[in-house]
This record gives sequence, C-alpha cells and structure tokens, in this order.
Amino acid sequence: MKILNSRKMTYLSLGILLVIVIVFGAATFGSVKIFSDTRYAATSIEGVYSVDGKDWQPTLPDVMAHEDFHELTIKGRLTNVPRGDQVLGISATNAWFKLKSNGKVIESNYRADETVFRNTPGYVICYVPADAIGDGMDIELDLVNPYRLLSSKNLSDYFDMYVGTEATIYELLFQNKAGTILFCILICFFGLFSFPIAGIVLGKIDWRYLSFGFLCFFAGIFILMQSIYSYLPLWIHTPVKCMSVVTVSAHVCMISALIYIKVNLNKNANKIIGNIIIVSAALLTALSLVLHFTGVSDLNAGKPFMWIFVGICAIILTVCLITELKTGKESIIMLTSMIPLLGGLFADAVNQFVYFTSIPLFEIGMAITLLNQIVILIIDLRNQYKETIRYQQMQKELYEAKVSLMVSQIQPHFLYNSLTSIAMMCTKDPKTARAATINFADYLRGNMNSLKQKAPVPFTQELEHLKKYLMLEQMRFGDLLNIEYDIQATDFVIPQLSVQPLVENAVKHGVGMKEDGGTVTIATREEDDCYKVIISDDGVGFDTSKPIEDDGRSHVGMENVRQRLKELCDADVIIESEINKGTVATIRIPKKTEE
Repeated sequence: MKILNSRKMTYLSLGILLVIVIVFGAATFGSVKIFSDTRYAATSIEGVYSVDGKDWQPTLPDVMAHEDFHELTIKGRLTNVPRGDQVLGISATNAWFKLKSNGKVIESNYRADETVFRNTPGYVICYVPADAIGDGMDIELDLVNPYRLLSSKNLSDYFDMYVGTEATIYELLFQNKAGTILFCILICFFGLFSFPIAGIVLGKIDWRYLSFGFLCFFAGIFILMQSIYSYLPLWIHTPVKCMSVVTVSAHVCMISALIYIKVNLNKNANKIIGNIIIVSAALLTALSLVLHFTGVSDLNAGKPFMWIFVGICAIILTVCLITELKTGKESIIMLTSMIPLLGGLFADAVNQFVYFTSIPLFEIGMAITLLNQIVILIIDLRNQYKETIRYQQMQKELYEAKVSLMVSQIQPHFLYNSLTSIAMMCTKDPKTARAATINFADYLRGNMNSLKQKAPVPFTQELEHLKKYLMLEQMRFGDLLNIEYDIQATDFVIPQLSVQPLVENAVKHGVGMKEDGGTVTIATREEDDCYKVIISDDGVGFDTSKPIEDDGRSHVGMENVRQRLKELCDADVIIESEINKGTVATIRIPKKTEE
C-alpha cells in the first residue's frame, strides 16, 4: 500500500509541476506578446563622474561608474531620452539618489516623513515623464551608499535606468527572470511536497527529509528574492518593507540550512554544537529585528555580522562533519552532499567584504546540494522499496509459521488423548472432568487467538497458556510427569506460543521417553542485559552433535519458533543436552528490545 501511495504521490507531484510549467510558460509567452509593442532601451549618463569628492573621470560607453563609493556624482547627458508617452524608469536599491535636470531635482527617494527609518533607503521604482527630460538637457545623478561595509563595484546593484513605458518593467521581469522564477518554484515545490512525503513514504517521519524540505522551501524564496529584489516595489510599495522581506528571507534560509546540517550530525558533542549554533543564529536574527524596528540599525546594516556568523558556522559544521567520517558510509555521503552548500555559504560570506565575483555562490551551492539530495532520495526510496518487499515476504512467512505452529500444538493425537482422558474422568471424577473441559476450551481459544496477535505478549499471558497445556499433559501422564515453576522475572514480552514447543519437547521426548518419568522445570531470570526463559528436564537427553533430522526426535515448529523469536525480539534459543541426564533449552531476550 505504501508503495502504491508513493507512486500516486509521485505522479501527482509531476502532474502539478507540469501544470506549473505550462501555466508559467503560457504566461511568459503571453507577456512577451502583450508587451511586444513596448519600446525599450537601456540608458545611462554619458559624461564624467566623481567618487567621494575625488577628481572627475570620464564615463565609459554604457558604464557610468565601476568603483566602490560612499558618495557618487555623475554629470552628463542621457544616452537615450524618453519621448512621447515614454518614461524614464528608475530602480534604486539600498542607496539614496537625487536626479537633477538642468540643476532642478526631478526625482528622488529621500523621505522627510519617516522618523524610525529615515536612514534606510530601501528599494524603490519610480518613473520620470518625457517632458521632464528633453534632448540636450544636462543630467546630474547624486548617489549615497549608507552601507559602506557592503559596497559593490557594480553600480547596477544600486541604481538602474531604462527608457520605455510603465509596463516595460513587467516585460523586463518576464524576459530576464522567467527561468529563475521557474527554478525557485521548483525548489519550493520539492520543499513543500516531495521531501516531507518522502519521509512519510519511508515509513516514519524522517527529520533529514523534513528539515531539507524546509530548507528547499526557504532557499527557493531566498533565491527568488535575491533575483527579483529590484522588482519588489511593483507589489510592495514601502521601500523599507521591500528591503526587510529580502533580508529576512536570507536570515531564515541560513537558519534552515544550519538546522538541516545539525539534523545530519550523529555524535552527541556535534549535536550540542549544532544546537548552540542554531540558537545563536535565531538570537542574532531576533536582535537584528529588534534593532530594525526600534530604528537603531536596519536589517541591511546588520547583514555583515550575519554573514560573518554564517561563515564561521560553515567552518565549524564542516569540521563536525569531518569528525564523523569514521562512523560509516552515510557520513561520507552526507559530507559530500553538504560541501557545495557549506562552500557556498562561506564563499558568499567572504564575498560580502572582499568583493571578488557577482556569481551567486550560495544559490549555486544550494542547487548542487538539492540535486545531490534528490539522487540520495531516489536511492533511499529504491532501497525502501526492496525493504518493503522483503518485509512483506517476511510477514507472510511469519504468518505461515504461526499457522504451522498453531496447528502443531493441536495435533489430532493430542486432541484424541485429551478428549479420551476427559471422557474417562466424566464417570470417575465429574468435577475434575468439568474443570479439564473448561481448561481444554481455553487452551484451544488461546491457540486460535494467536493467529490475530502480531506483536509479542507479556510473559505472564504466555505462562498462563502454558499452564493450561501442562495441565492437560499431566492428566495424560499422571504421576510420571512433575511440573515445577521457578519464576523470578515476568516484566518482559515474548512472541505468543514460543515457549510451548520447547516445553512440549521436554515432556514428550525428554520425560515421556523415560520409564519412571521425571520433572520439567520452567524458570525465568533477569540479568543485566537480558531476560532468560529456561526449560529444563531430567529426561533421556540426546546427542547435540548429531543433526536434528538424524536423532529420531520430533522438532515440530522449532525452526518457526527460532525465526519468530529472532524477528520479533532479537532473541536466541540455546539447546544444551546430555544423554541420560536431560536437556536445557534457554531463550535469551535482550533488554534493548524492550526499551
């Protein structure tokens, strides 16, 4: 049933994904068709620029500036000028700007109406109509970067301009980000559905897959935010909220990555370190939010400290994973899977301070780890499928063994002998015959109920059933069969009908083969690591060195008993015997099974 459900869920997941792809593809195609008449052109200021009050330098073609800056001023003329119903589109991110035409401010993101976030520029999109900018007008752009620790040499990270209509921004979004958006939807899809479902399909809640599902979901949101952050003002009209959404998505993604790594640690010491790191990350995020909403320092200003912390955490967790390489093959596989994610975390942390690339290293590392984990998931599901088939076969064999064992305990000759003995007592001792009949009925009922019982039962229940069997045997053998009980431990469980075959052998082939009869003793003991059930007799004994099939004894159900004890309780059966002295059969049940 689980396999069928997993297949159905797989088909459903693929179907949903296909619908997403078709709908998104149709939307993308439709958007291009809708905006096909939109006139779009990139534009920049051609002239000179000055960084932090230094000497003026000429701009390069289509490149206004390419240096770290705190204050940047660019003077010149637009390479493309809006005309008619066109506008000059402006996108500003985490930088203050003033755009002047012939010395007059025509657009700016400076805000005088906010007190808490007056030093936080956030993200904005605005439009300047064509009549505010004409051919030949002198343009001046003043930029201020309030986050000097996070300076980038790429001016487009802070400010971008284009000429088109107000709808052009949507065309740019679909044309430039369609693939990334689809990829992020795919990651979130796997996070919400595939990995948690995989954990359930595997038979229990697997925290590895569940935590990786959360990581996939939040990583998908994080990568999406990092990709379309400059477009967020289209839907979130408050600049600070736009910045807050992007930064919080980064914090949550980092924490979910740390949680996933911690879940895959096995050593207690490493788990403690992982817990400390996660709690510290959560506290750091909480502190950043408090400082943000109180206006002390916004989230973006605290970003460098978060990245420093994440870089340190990546190193510590990598060391923890390396220390577990000796624990088995799974640790090696996990470290291999985590290297891209950890490497991306660390490299991106370094890149925040020593800018060396514009490549999104964490996103790439996350994608590689995701693909690697999908491969591991497929392998796990394949192994689980084989294990399920093996388990079903084992259950079938155990059921057949229980049927065989139950039948073996009510063999025709046993029924005939018991009923004959009861019939003989009906005239001699009706009261005893009545008690024996009730006991016989209870015994048969217990055998039939054993077919419905899958799990082990308390030993006291098995002992009561055993006493009913021995009462019937004593009725048959009379004074030739003595039964002694030495029960010193009962606080454990045992598979139903697993002791009786050993007692039956002691009665029939031990004491029963001895002319003057003998004694069968049933004892239990508790030791430090196990419980023991001991069935001993002082009968004829047998040679344990000879094969079972050659010693002339009946061992009906013995192999079934061994199998059930091993499968259900990890228990072993030890047989010791000496000719003319008797036999001792010991069932050893490890305590760890009970715990």
